Amino acid sequence: MRGVKFLFSLGIFVFVLLLGITKSTLAASKIKEPNVAGSFYPEIPQLLSTMIDEFLSAANPKELDGDIFALVCPHAGYGFSGPTAAFGYKLVQGRTYNTVIVIGPSHQYGFTGVSIYPEGWFRTPLGDIEIDSNFTQLLLDKNIEISFRPPAFSKEHSVEVQLPFLQKVLAGATAFTPEGFKKSYSWKLVPVVMGDCTFKMCQEFAELLSQAIGQRKDVLVVASTDLYHGYDYEELEKIDSQTLDYLKNMDAEGLYYALREGKAQACGGFPVVTTILLAKLKGHQKLEVLAHTNSAQVTGKKTKGIWTVGYVSCAIDQNKKEGAKMLDKQKRKKLLEIARKSIETYLATGTRLELKEDDPELTRIQGAFVTLHKYGQLRGCIGNIIGQKPLYLTVRDMAVEAAVDDPRFPALVSSELKDVDIEISVLSPLEKVDSIDKIELGRHGVMVRRGFNSGVFLPQVATETGWSKEEFLSYLCQHKAGLPATAWKDKATELYIFTAEVFSEKDY
Repeated sequence: MRGVKFLFSLGIFVFVLLLGITKSTLAASKIKEPNVAGSFYPEIPQLLSTMIDEFLSAANPKELDGDIFALVCPHAGYGFSGPTAAFGYKLVQGRTYNTVIVIGPSHQYGFTGVSIYPEGWFRTPLGDIEIDSNFTQLLLDKNIEISFRPPAFSKEHSVEVQLPFLQKVLAGATAFTPEGFKKSYSWKLVPVVMGDCTFKMCQEFAELLSQAIGQRKDVLVVASTDLYHGYDYEELEKIDSQTLDYLKNMDAEGLYYALREGKAQACGGFPVVTTILLAKLKGHQKLEVLAHTNSAQVTGKKTKGIWTVGYVSCAIDQNKKEGAKMLDKQKRKKLLEIARKSIETYLATGTRLELKEDDPELTRIQGAFVTLHKYGQLRGCIGNIIGQKPLYLTVRDMAVEAAVDDPRFPALVSSELKDVDIEISVLSPLEKVDSIDKIELGRHGVMVRRGFNSGVFLPQVATETGWSKEEFLSYLCQHKAGLPATAWKDKATELYIFTAEVFSEKDY
């Protein structure tokens, strides 16, 4: 009996030891090797780097306002779709993102739902990209149709072909090779492959992504897709035109059902639908088609009967539904400069910046908020909603108060300022409303007032939190106005709406 116990104990010990070795081995082998290096793009780093540089040099995309939230890029062989993809990637060249979500379709493995690679690294000839496991944990096990299915990635190219472009254009490297190439990167990857999905599944996945992103502004989304696939060039022009109309209008539902009915074509249609839904949840309302080409234009063979594929590059920027623009680019930049100089002056001398301004748009009496972010996290936010001074002076004063007088944070010190991004919200006049039906989340900020109690949420709060209208109003009443959470239902409570033009230093 004693011998049996010994053998049993020894067996447990060996099992635990093997388990530890297995875990260690798995940790060491979590590098996802490339599937299509040497076929879809060069496997020699120098050749790949030079090819992408040439594509980027030739691309001349339309200049867009603000940060780029999402791209739609093709995923064919670089010789065919690389020049088109470069239009989108050139817009984010040199920009800093900490997480990049790449959503592609499944070409090799049939399944229903969404597959997310949970942890490890993705390798390309240009180096290794770490997977953002903290982010993927927010997505996995939240929905029965969202999981990690290894076969979805084992031969797939739709995510992989986007990675060398991202490695070339995004700021942030943690190591370099002796030849001077980036070896590892400070930004992290969330690789996603979508199988067959209902529209409801696309909606649920978009909502889950929105919740995971939260208030972060350092996340880029890339939807990987080609367009028409077939043997008729004239049909390509017709169908791609219809597909592009859905994209330009950001009509996710229309695109989804057009794909199902064959009126539109995009092999990455479900990733695109999900990306549009996600962008709208975050308040983005503007998609720009940057370039549209096809394989026949590359080869010069526009003959019926030859296999032809359409390619598109699009960008969704931060032109949110926040009211008509009141200021041009130069005036917005000037206000941002005033805000930063005001903080610098106050931290150095303890006095307000002295300045004069004669521009009519900057001297009108207008409300504004100044918000400070440090490493993507809130560091201060104070504003004057009604406006009692000329706009440029309101910005000056609110910038200083956000830096040193926000009771939620310690006063900013000079050494921090270099890491701070300044955001300004220029407000429209208040409009009293008698029904919450007139409040449009993402477009309207809201002020609630009852007696001596009042509180304000800016328009971007709803899109950053993903709250419903009822949650938005309840939080506003309870946490900003010091009223009961249900006070917005009381007829004695006054509700006011306003719009805001929001811009930040990251835009420029």
